[in-house]
Amino acid sequence: MSLPTTRFDFLAEVPAAADLGRVHFVAIGGAGMSGVARVMLAQGLEVSGCDAKESSLLQTLAAEGATVVVGHDPAHVATADTVVISSAIRESNPELVAARSGGRRVLHRAQALASTMRGRRRVAVAGANGKTTTTSLLTVALQACGVDPSFAVGGELARHGTNAHLGTGDVFVVEADESDGSFLVYRPHVAVVTSVQPDHLDFYGDLETVEEAYRELVGTIEPGGLLVVGVDDEGARRLADWARTRRDDGDPELRVLTYGLAEDADVRVQDVEHRGLAWAATVTLSGAQHRLRLLVPGEHNLLNATAALAAATVGLGQPADEVVAGLAGFTGTRRRFEPKGREAGVQIVDDYAHNPGKVAAVVDTARQLLDDAGAGRLVVVFQPHLYSRTRDFAQELGAGLARADVVVVMDVYAAREDPLPGVSGRLVADAVSALASVPGAEGTGARVVYVPSWAAVADAVVDLVAPGDLVLTVGAGDVTMIGPEILLRLREAGRAEGSAGQSAGESAGGSADGSADGSVDESGAGS
Repeated sequence: MSLPTTRFDFLAEVPAAADLGRVHFVAIGGAGMSGVARVMLAQGLEVSGCDAKESSLLQTLAAEGATVVVGHDPAHVATADTVVISSAIRESNPELVAARSGGRRVLHRAQALASTMRGRRRVAVAGANGKTTTTSLLTVALQACGVDPSFAVGGELARHGTNAHLGTGDVFVVEADESDGSFLVYRPHVAVVTSVQPDHLDFYGDLETVEEAYRELVGTIEPGGLLVVGVDDEGARRLADWARTRRDDGDPELRVLTYGLAEDADVRVQDVEHRGLAWAATVTLSGAQHRLRLLVPGEHNLLNATAALAAATVGLGQPADEVVAGLAGFTGTRRRFEPKGREAGVQIVDDYAHNPGKVAAVVDTARQLLDDAGAGRLVVVFQPHLYSRTRDFAQELGAGLARADVVVVMDVYAAREDPLPGVSGRLVADAVSALASVPGAEGTGARVVYVPSWAAVADAVVDLVAPGDLVLTVGAGDVTMIGPEILLRLREAGRAEGSAGQSAGESAGGSADGSADGSVDESGAGS
């Protein structure tokens, strides 16, 4: 397969970490980059790195032994033997320019991570939805079995307060990012695919190319390895069918195991029950039934835990009862339905969801929790991530948000992209409004507010909420900082129990479309 990039060959062999010399990370403070740096530091490598601004994570990396600086400067790579970048680093970055002109080895962060994994049984968890949580669940379950796995996850494990660890055991669990094709580098003994959906089309172009990349992933599994696939997702089911055909046609060592709610799943999930944040289901694995219990909410998380159970037992030979007990003790991952606090009777929860499937799952989970409690409204603050994703999936994102009572849409978090003409958060707000105005459609009666100014969001939310409401901040960008701002404003206002907010339009000091200062736009659906 030829991926739509020429920057890296993810199917090529990578050097051993011991051969990398002094390693410099460009933008070391990112979730993925910092994890790789931590593993390399634990292996005794000399690590340096820079980032655009100071952060607590930079301070932590410095305490762990890295040399870190703020700002980008070609001089930072002068003594480096290897320079590590992510796909978000542009070729014009001054440090990357200096590294290439100086003939230094340049590795993608996934290649750098793969270099640290030699000699271990590798587990790669991939998929459009759920890979961070599934990786975390599997890691915690293996720890409960007495295994000390190495791991690199895209988010911090709540109990451990870290996103990466070099373990003493022979297992290395990695969250495998499909966004740029780099998930092909790991050559896993066990591969988990939760879902295959048309995401990251800025890179792949279309669903056919996305699915081709996942088939290529299957081809990288070590001989005799295991593919664990969630068959409730149509794209993943097609992958499982293809993998079984491939096995029958000449790769007899490949093992394929499916999981899900579907009747034909090899590992079947049934009898789902939930009460508040506690969820449970019966999982049938290898003819035996296990009662799976979780302290993180949502049917999707029961499926994630089932994938972890299958990988740990069938793939890595761990006792099922011990794995189930370990999963029951999982306390969550940062930014995955993470409670941020309560003030004036308003609960704030933060979640990283940013594509349609993830957004729908987290909104549905919050909706169920409120419906179980029988009180309060669901107020979702959503920040679209990437202009290309907003352009391609505004309607689907709107559909995922539509079950909320109030939807506050922010402007697009650009991340690695430049703005696209005509693309803004308004596209998503309009999509929710359109659904809310259709009789009988999900979300009928929802109130939709578009707030393009980041600085105006917290005040707009405070003026919308009332005691008993659940505010869910959603997105992969800096929307995560909005929750604490809302809590602060509620605290400062000394909001009395039972008081109701003004309209967001009035709080903006002008007309309903925010014409006074351009900060708030009441889309009007159901208002």
